[in-house]
Formats: sequence, structure tokens, C-alpha cells
Amino acid sequence: MESVEVSAKTVEEAVQQALTRLGKSRDEVEVTILSEGHRRILGFVRGENARVKVSVLDSAGPAPSKPAATRPAAFRPPVQPAAPKTAEPETRPIKIEGPAAVAKDTMEELLDNMGINAVVMARGGSGDEDSPILLDIIGDDLGILIGRRGETLSSLQFLLNVMVGKRLDSWVRVLIDVEGYRARREESLRSLATRVADRVRRTGQTIALEPMPPNERRIVHMALQGNPHVTTESSGYGEDRRVNVMPRSKS
Repeated sequence: MESVEVSAKTVEEAVQQALTRLGKSRDEVEVTILSEGHRRILGFVRGENARVKVSVLDSAGPAPSKPAATRPAAFRPPVQPAAPKTAEPETRPIKIEGPAAVAKDTMEELLDNMGINAVVMARGGSGDEDSPILLDIIGDDLGILIGRRGETLSSLQFLLNVMVGKRLDSWVRVLIDVEGYRARREESLRSLATRVADRVRRTGQTIALEPMPPNERRIVHMALQGNPHVTTESSGYGEDRRVNVMPRSKS
């Protein structure tokens, strides 16, 4: 039986390529899906193409043969009725409900499509501005989810919020953390802001911090909001936007 194995982005695309190679139509072949593949999301390199095996069906009819001699029917023992199965009690895992459950399920689906094995834990929150849903992602070698300066994590969080909002048909706020990265980064930024503010107070000179994404700039602004000696402002454009810590003018 003639057959070929083909890989492509989707199963249908792989089948079409195989049909072209074999010069056959769909009803002349048998298709075996070897792998449905994984989609590439946010540029992750763990995407995998779909693979199929397409075999040409044997279209030749049965060869003519001489009439076979009549044979006595084989003895078949009577079929005994199967004993009824005892129904097992249905067990269902306890799941959180509401927007948090939707956010958790959506995050698990994204990770599965990325080919990443991790556990997602959901914590509290109604999804509004004052009480966001918190998702902790726990696993090994999850640096790929964080990216440079947390940029991949921010993009993933934005994508998740859009998906969850569409599924719920309402806006919700979901925050993602990976192995406590956000908590550690926030503490580091607060400590940095305090040290820089003290230096600005002593020298009287403005200090520009390194470029940061919007959520990190907000942490610095909030950390120094009540400082009597310094004030902050953002400057720059795009990826070069940063926080400037300046001496507070004396009135």
C-alpha cells in the first residue's frame, strides 16, 4: 500500500500536501493523524507541526475464484449475557467558580498550547479594579514565560485578560505571577526607588532610572508618591520610557 508521511502547520494542510504528492483525491486515501501539533503563541518556539500518514486505498476488486465447497457451519457456543456492571459513584474535582474559574481554565489552555507543563493556582478576587483575580503559575524552567524585564509575562497577561473578557462578555482584571517573580520584582523596585530618592535628596540632582514597562514605572511612582523630598515623572517613548526622580521644589 503506497503511503507518505507529511508535516505542516495544521492537519488539513498536511493532508492536502500528501494528496498532491500522491496525485489522489480524499476519497481514495486513508488518513492517519500522527500528531495534531501545537500552535505557536507569543512567539514561543515550542510550537509543533501536525503530522499525518496518508495511504492509498487498494481499489482492485477481489480476484475471481472457483465456487468453494460447502462447509458445515462452525459450532458457536451460546453467548452468555454479560453481568450488569455496578455503577461507580461519580467523583468530580472541586473547582473554583465564577470569573476566577474561567481565568484559571483559560490560562491552563494557553500553557497547554505552548507545550508548557505547569500548575495554575487561582486566588480570590472578583475581577474588578480593587479586587483582581490572581493566578500563580508553578513549575520548572518557567523563565520563558517571564522574558526580558518581564515583557513576555506582561504580554501573556494582556492576552489572557482579552480572552477571559470575551468568554465572560465583561471586563475583568487578571494578574499573573510566575514562581513569585512579580512579588520579588516589586519589592526590588520599591527598594531601588527608596535608595535613589535618598541619593537625589543628598545631591540635589535628578536621576533617570532604566527604561521600564508601564506596570513597573507605576510601582516606582507609587513608592515615592508621599516622599517629601523628591517627585517623579516619566519621559521618553516606547521601550525607552523611564522614570525620572527629581528634587522636590521648596515652596
